Amino acid sequence: QVQLVESGGGLVQPGGSLRLSCAASGSISSINAMGWYRQAPGKERELVAAITSGGNTKYADSEKGRFTISRDNVKNTVYLQMNSLKPEDTAVYYCNAELIRDVILYEYWGQGTQVTVSS
Repeated sequence: QVQLVESGGGLVQPGGSLRLSCAASGSISSINAMGWYRQAPGKERELVAAITSGGNTKYADSEKGRFTISRDNVKNTVYLQMNSLKPEDTAVYYCNAELIRDVILYEYWGQGTQVTVSS
């Protein structure tokens, strides 16, 4: 079992910045990738960014150049640095962890944190 706790969401003006944090606990050693997803009202949940245990990263096209995902292996925490925020970035952001055991993929999710970009 993996537990994920997110923090760092809030209200920010357009052009501002936020840093989201996701602290993982439980079966940490078995996690092979973590990422951030977001879901806006009336829309499907979508991938924002992901990072593997080896440090490889992946971003959605709309976030490239503005968002940066990173990890601190000592603290077992993944971060999402969000710069140049736009109103369309408003959504609930969810932390995700993936692990593979016995050729089976397991996914875990945090509770979500609200990000609102508005003047």
